[in-house]
Amino acid sequence: MKKVLEASLLFRFITAASLWLDRQWDKSYMAKIFTEMVPRKGDGSVFGKVFNNFHKLFHRLFQLLRLDRAAEGSVFTRTFFFCALTVTLAPILPTMAVLGLAILAIGSALLRSGMSMEEKLPYSPMTKWIMLYAAVYGMCTFTSVDVMGSLQGGALTVAFVLFSLTVLYSVRRQRQLETLIGLMVAAGFVVALCGFYQVLTGVESTEAWVDKTSFSDVTLRVYSTLENPNVLGEYLLLVIPLGAACTVNAKSVNGKLYGAIATLAMIVCMVLTLSRGGWLGLIFAAALFLVLLDKRLILLGVVGLMFMPLVLPQSIIDRFASITDLSDSSTSYRLYIWMATVNMLKDYWFCGVGTGYAAYNAVYPRYGFNTVVAPHSHNLYLQIMCECGIGGILVFAGVIITYLRTVGTAARKAVTKKRRIYLLAMISGLGGFLLQGITDYSFYNYRVMLMFWVYMALGAAAALVPEERGSVR
Repeated sequence: MKKVLEASLLFRFITAASLWLDRQWDKSYMAKIFTEMVPRKGDGSVFGKVFNNFHKLFHRLFQLLRLDRAAEGSVFTRTFFFCALTVTLAPILPTMAVLGLAILAIGSALLRSGMSMEEKLPYSPMTKWIMLYAAVYGMCTFTSVDVMGSLQGGALTVAFVLFSLTVLYSVRRQRQLETLIGLMVAAGFVVALCGFYQVLTGVESTEAWVDKTSFSDVTLRVYSTLENPNVLGEYLLLVIPLGAACTVNAKSVNGKLYGAIATLAMIVCMVLTLSRGGWLGLIFAAALFLVLLDKRLILLGVVGLMFMPLVLPQSIIDRFASITDLSDSSTSYRLYIWMATVNMLKDYWFCGVGTGYAAYNAVYPRYGFNTVVAPHSHNLYLQIMCECGIGGILVFAGVIITYLRTVGTAARKAVTKKRRIYLLAMISGLGGFLLQGITDYSFYNYRVMLMFWVYMALGAAAALVPEERGSVR
């Protein structure tokens, strides 16, 4: 069958076209931007010098107060342990408990950094952009139209963004990187099992999640531990590609079997969310991964799309088809909110209204349509601009572009196949997440926002840590 397929004219045409596109991409200016970064051993910019001088003063203060000796051997210096604990429990524990763990991890990193001049944040092009994003959100918290209402959301955002730098600080070896990825997949598996439990027990879905007029047969949308089916879909978009990478990279049969079961469980859970944005993001992430891995795999994707209507239930096909149906209440609801938010940005485009839902809802009613009430703009990019203005969205774009350049360059120069697969999975997961962000505010749940910034740190760490052979079990 394989020989017949490879001998067919269709296969030859797709292969030739894919290879031609691959060559054109390699020669293009865009490829040079994203895959030919010049490696640097350190940051000699003004930002880097200020950061290094601050670290010297911080270390000197520790010496004067004898804190370096007092903390020596303390459990609080185990930064990687606290990072791993936070990342693993983030989708399971309440937000404030996760914040407590994140603060412990950040404090541990500061403690180790103050104890030794050698213990400083490793250079990555991502570092300055992450710090800048945290600074912008911190500033916009205090320029908000409702400062008191913005304090909690602003503090959570800044803390979770800075936590990503703690992850980057703590991951120094490939085994640590793989351990963190494995723990994320394990947590995703547990979240999926909680979703299956909801199906078995018949948990009720709120009316806001189900349009009974368009989908009378839909009675259940799982949300597992994340309180909302769309939020669950956003979380799974980040973890499923990592699960697929772990499955491919595992050496033992048991490792591949566990990875396959965990990944399949998360995919089924994604289907059960009935999140159309999540489905689109997952399809895009899978297609992006296959194309980046091997351009000839485009054929597999084409065949898969052709057969998808034959295997999917009619209810799922109908829900897919409703994405552009303006008579669907969910679609029309988002459209009205987007229109109102754009009108709002005409007056608040420069510095935004401030962070959090209180600030947004203090201004939105003046621009919203009658009966259309919204806690946020249902669009990641509109919401960032609403909260922080043009500066916020530009810094966020800087984060994404730098991430793609950093991870793309590392993937191209990867020595081992397993490192390349991890890096391609991280690019694919981000792509699916950003596509889903068009249909919803992906940072609505702070724990999902934390996982996004952990993703940023993992990509930066994977580009920095030395490659080791034979470390995948």
